[in-house]
Amino acid sequence: MTTPPTTFSGYGLGLRREHYRDFLDTDVPVDFVEVISENFMVDGGQPLHILRQVRERHPVILHGVSMSIGSADGLDRDYLLRLRALADAIDPLYVSDHLSWSRVAGFSSHDLLPVPYTEEALDMVCHNIDMAQGILDRAMLFENPSSYVAFDGATLHEWEFLAEMSKRTGCGLLLDVNNVYVSASNHGFDAHAFLRGIPAERVRQIHLAGHTQGPGILIDTHDQPVCDDVWALYATAVDLLGPVATMIERDDDIPPLADLLDELAIARGIGQRKQEAA
Repeated sequence: MTTPPTTFSGYGLGLRREHYRDFLDTDVPVDFVEVISENFMVDGGQPLHILRQVRERHPVILHGVSMSIGSADGLDRDYLLRLRALADAIDPLYVSDHLSWSRVAGFSSHDLLPVPYTEEALDMVCHNIDMAQGILDRAMLFENPSSYVAFDGATLHEWEFLAEMSKRTGCGLLLDVNNVYVSASNHGFDAHAFLRGIPAERVRQIHLAGHTQGPGILIDTHDQPVCDDVWALYATAVDLLGPVATMIERDDDIPPLADLLDELAIARGIGQRKQEAA
């Protein structure tokens, strides 16, 4: 069985086009950066030479949004081969994607759609993960998604699904604390039960982001600063998990780099205080 990736403890940011020049011309105080894999996998996408230059300064995480690991149609082999080529070129710290699906009958929804938490879906997801990790020749991380609907036929809690998925396939977990908060609010479950239920030894990375209040639900928009409740949930996560790679994720209404570094300093401060108290 695949062995989970090694642990890396540090603090990073999602690298976005708006901040390329900052990362190329200045010494940005981060321990790693994360990029959207697909942006560097297509003709006319973002320039690979920029990523190579950043990689000379910082470890890089490749974070995908369209593997569609929950697809009943199976995975796109050509996509996996292109991702393998990118990973071989960059030598990333981690390669990650989401526990979700986005493709059916060759059509992509370009959205992270929820997986039913059933034994049947678990078998299918594990089969797909085994294929992906085999082609990539490395263990991956998979992220808990935000969700807005739940399936009546679910037989497992989300954290139980993630735990068993990781156990069967050897994959690691990417814990998005904001997604836990959003989904817990939308579906009425206990966010702390989620944190206690996932296997701490499998978590390799944490995402922190902002969300927006929609009509009766929270929406994972990544266009706001991290809110106080998510910071408090992150502090609990650090207590349970210990030091793992933590990053601020911002995808819209992107502020100056200094603002994101201020947020990252909050995460560092929480982590350092927890370590000193341990």
